[in-house]
Amino acid sequence: MPHTQLPHDHGQSIEQELDHMPSVEDFQTVADIFKQLGDGSRIRIFWLLCHCEECVINLSSMVSMSSPAVSHHLRQLKAGGLIVSRREGKEVYYRAAETDQAQLLHHMIEHLVEIACPSE
Repeated sequence: MPHTQLPHDHGQSIEQELDHMPSVEDFQTVADIFKQLGDGSRIRIFWLLCHCEECVINLSSMVSMSSPAVSHHLRQLKAGGLIVSRREGKEVYYRAAETDQAQLLHHMIEHLVEIACPSE
């Protein structure tokens, strides 16, 4: 990207940083990942899958939701690349993806819960 000259000089030298600014597509990827976590139930399911590998029926019981509702959230998490699945016979098992994004989001969730919900 060519060096950008801003219309107003506020003495911040931000122009050099603009040369290293990620692309619009990169920011959209980040927004799509955050969009996955816009639902508390989906966050709970994702958090569980960071700690275990489970089937839809057990996940449904763990989060007190119907299997179709859990399946809906699993499809969204999988489409976002945050979880993976494997089939064993008729059963499908889900777990968090072993990616930097999934690990970072897991740690972020745990830290935000600690900050926002301190134990008394």
